[in-house]
Amino acid sequence: MSPSDATADAVSAPAPDVGTGTCPAPAGDGIAEGAARSTGRSTDQEDTLDLRLPDEFLALFDTGQPRSDDTDTGPDPDSGTGHRRGQQSWGDNTAPASTLTPADGDLLDDVAEWGPITTPVGVFQLVPVRVERDLSLVCRWMNDPAVSAFWELAGPQNVTEDHLRSQLADDGRSVPCLGVLEGAPMSYWEIYRADLDPLARHYPARPHDTGIHLLIGAVTHRGRGLGSTLLRAVADLVLDRRSACARVVAEPDLRNIPSVTAFLNAGFRFSAEVDLPAKRAALMIRDRFLRDLL
Repeated sequence: MSPSDATADAVSAPAPDVGTGTCPAPAGDGIAEGAARSTGRSTDQEDTLDLRLPDEFLALFDTGQPRSDDTDTGPDPDSGTGHRRGQQSWGDNTAPASTLTPADGDLLDDVAEWGPITTPVGVFQLVPVRVERDLSLVCRWMNDPAVSAFWELAGPQNVTEDHLRSQLADDGRSVPCLGVLEGAPMSYWEIYRADLDPLARHYPARPHDTGIHLLIGAVTHRGRGLGSTLLRAVADLVLDRRSACARVVAEPDLRNIPSVTAFLNAGFRFSAEVDLPAKRAALMIRDRFLRDLL
């Protein structure tokens, strides 16, 4: 898994957006958070390494279940009961069982059931991606120069499709979502288990660390502070819905100053610089115990 992001104020998650995975993030309005995983190790003395492996990680070996890094094929585009465009309103999260939706029993406490939240800019909801319904929209965003500079997913639809299907066919450690604000999709998010991601090789991960990648798609939504507002709201949503998670993490490209700034404005703290395979990133952390102070 590996995207980068662009988000918010200067967003283009992962600037107006944030990303996750091994793909870099956009730099539009100000937030471009890359999700490339790589080879740096945090030097932040505040983050201590917990040597106990997460139960979910150990279970992969007990059951013989393949790791996401070993999965290179997505679901058959003709299989399943994928949702067709126009058949569902954005507020409807009850997706039919399908190979085009995240695996049942995911590792992120059912993102599809997190529901809408009220933010200073309106009602917002994370809606898991469905390829048939959302591919053209996400592909258009990925081809925005401000986004592609960090996410590196520009190109024909099959490039975006392969990226989405690789996550949807995985074991649920990463869930790609549309960010729907006041009933209209306006951003792309990836919520992922950072402690089970290749990123964990490059910083002192703790069990249930949850990562965010984001990109704000519409140019009209960039440069207005939406990135910071939504990043704070989603980080708090993660902490509210995932009781086992003590930290939300992100790794925007250090070159994307607007993205790093948006994370700081959203209550994240700068922890360290880390060298990932596709970028040098700023490790940003939002701690549960500091959420009311930052």
